[in-house]
Amino acid sequence: MQISVRGVGIEVDDQGPPSAPPLLMIMGLGMQLIGWPDELVQALLARGLRVIRIDNRDIGLSQGFDHLGVPSIGWAALRYLMRLPISSPYSLRDMADDSVGVLDALGIQRAHICGASMGGMIAQHIAAVHPQRVASLSLMMTSSGSRRLPQPSYAVQKALRSRPASDQPEAAVAHLENVLRIIGSPGYPPDPERLRRRLRETVQRAWRPAGTSRQLLAVVADGDRSAMLPRIGAPTCVIHGADDPLIPVAAAHDLVARIPGAVADIVPGMGHDLPLPLFDRFADAISNNARR
Repeated sequence: MQISVRGVGIEVDDQGPPSAPPLLMIMGLGMQLIGWPDELVQALLARGLRVIRIDNRDIGLSQGFDHLGVPSIGWAALRYLMRLPISSPYSLRDMADDSVGVLDALGIQRAHICGASMGGMIAQHIAAVHPQRVASLSLMMTSSGSRRLPQPSYAVQKALRSRPASDQPEAAVAHLENVLRIIGSPGYPPDPERLRRRLRETVQRAWRPAGTSRQLLAVVADGDRSAMLPRIGAPTCVIHGADDPLIPVAAAHDLVARIPGAVADIVPGMGHDLPLPLFDRFADAISNNARR
């Protein structure tokens, strides 16, 4: 279903009993709500949670912003390195307000929040700016944005800058497959057929690289969130791969140091993805944190 939030259409998938504790799940850069696999959703439902997934603005089936053009990420990166201000068509704070607007529309006063990668950055804004709306906070493979943290390797940056060989769907699938191979979990290699099937479903549902670029610009423009993290009062769990090549594990330790009372679950062999064998571990960490 689609919900209008301050005039922006946000696609929502809402599963589980309305009376169950609600868990809002926010995906990462360019990722759709189906980036939270059904098996993980089922594991969370089995632990007594109501699971609400959303497509962030400008991606999936949510409202697009193509009229704002395609940004120059290279120019934004140069300004970032020179510590100059960066403007973006919308901000991570706007995306956080979208999420809170979804809760409003569903009549939910407080929810458990789980965000992955960019979704974890959005979740940090929700927890710091709207603390009364957050019952618990689970941050997966994400960062404070501190400039002091280690950056991705050149190989990872090159993969992220690459583009599909053509505009055909299979080229997009091959491109995504290559990126996930580079940033994925060395200890949990995916089943190739399952991965390819899921990527085809993703591309068929919506393929919007321009929206991904605008989201990336919002991440770069957001900068360092370190100063606002001590304001987070919700019970916080930081879930991170020990072998994440995109957001190195130092980012998890940084979050735990900055958010009062935060605890960490550092997973050996995990990279920047959601391996199927770890779904029960993720569901336990999220539900146990919710009970805190």
